Amino acid sequence: MDRIFSGFLLSVLLLFQDHGIYGAPPQPRGALCRTRPTDLVFIIDSSRSVRPHEFEQVKVFLSQVIESLDVGPNATRVGVINYASTVKNEFSLKTHWTKASLLQAVRKIKPLSTGTMTGLAIQFAINRAFSDSEGARVRSPEINKVAIIVTDGRPQDGVKDVSARARSLGIELFAIGVGRVDKNTLRQMASEKLDDHVDYVESYSVIEKLATKFQEAFCDLSDLCASGDHDCQQICVSTPGSYTCACKEGFTLNSDGKTCSACNGESAIDLVFLIDGSKSVRPENFELMKKFINQIVDSLDVSDKNARVGLVQYSSSVRQEFPLGRYNNKKDIKAAVKRMSYMEKGTMTGLALRHLTEKSFDPSSGARPGFPKVGIVFTDGRSQDYISDAAKKAKDSGFEMFAVGVGNAVEDELREIASEPVAAHYFYTADFSTINKIAKELPTKICVEEDPCECKAIVNFQKKVEDLIKIAALENKII
Repeated sequence: MDRIFSGFLLSVLLLFQDHGIYGAPPQPRGALCRTRPTDLVFIIDSSRSVRPHEFEQVKVFLSQVIESLDVGPNATRVGVINYASTVKNEFSLKTHWTKASLLQAVRKIKPLSTGTMTGLAIQFAINRAFSDSEGARVRSPEINKVAIIVTDGRPQDGVKDVSARARSLGIELFAIGVGRVDKNTLRQMASEKLDDHVDYVESYSVIEKLATKFQEAFCDLSDLCASGDHDCQQICVSTPGSYTCACKEGFTLNSDGKTCSACNGESAIDLVFLIDGSKSVRPENFELMKKFINQIVDSLDVSDKNARVGLVQYSSSVRQEFPLGRYNNKKDIKAAVKRMSYMEKGTMTGLALRHLTEKSFDPSSGARPGFPKVGIVFTDGRSQDYISDAAKKAKDSGFEMFAVGVGNAVEDELREIASEPVAAHYFYTADFSTINKIAKELPTKICVEEDPCECKAIVNFQKKVEDLIKIAALENKII
């Protein structure tokens, strides 16, 4: 059972790696993925609230998007507008015809460090950046006109009317908000559907994680499976102008046409969640975390004989919300999760790990001798105490430890918490709005190597996790 559960979470980790979650530049999806001819203009905020090192991270994001494009006079043309209280045309659509030249120009961009005149920047894009004189092509169905706006604050001028004018001229507007951005402003700027055109990240340190989204958005395919699997759980098969889903040997395609199932079987584990309730999480994200937990509970065969679930919340102190032995059905566990109040203090991850080792998996707390013990630690920031000894003790005790980092979580700490092999036991994502990109095949090779009849619960668990990831992303989207 240890191997099965470990294999499943390894699949999730590999998915995050495949989508560039660890900070590596996103790679082209396939030889058949070519970007549509596009006039693309970046409109980037360099007001005084954007610190120099943060502006450098914006430039990394721009570079990663450019890397995935087919650049050229008859392919994609790229321009950049830099704005604060004033607007600076860094380079126009006609300035650079090669990818190397574009990347070099991006590296030279400097922040303006004054106010935030976002409306003025959009008007500049309409009047000049997308003009014939600056290299924009005649409006046609074959040429996309796209502006990607990056901002971290509240504009000092209006954006609603000018954005509407831009959209009426056929310019597709994407709005990316960072940190304490005014989210209503993002909605006013972006094109419909807002779910596809508005993105939010907690900090500039993770903005480059959105590069994959735009790589896929600009991809024009004859082979539709070359850019991804289109929610197929295992195998995507291209057909002329469309695709179908298929399953690996030993699995059958479910009625939804996307997911796969193996034969019957049950799972029995003792699973404890360690949930970060520090003030940096913020109430709305804490509610999303509760929904995430309950979706996982829905996927388990909860009973006294099969899966048992415990929940611990930590901040400056540790609070056991309920132990493994308290509830033996999903309804009661989910109700307890919903009742959980937000602690909203510091981040004592080491203290929480000691509690897990000394109390959560103790028989007095409902843990069963001989059953797999799994701990899943969620955190969004750096621990305020020492975690090394407690993390080592948890793993030495035979507990399989998984570390999940969001936002400003420190990857060195995640690796320290994670069991061996470390790469298979931790993952990181910018925020919930980026997790929807991993609706991808969850490899089940390990289930085939074992008795496939043992894998039914894990396959069901995988499907539920895909569903809850989409739900969490939608909940956190700006609508």
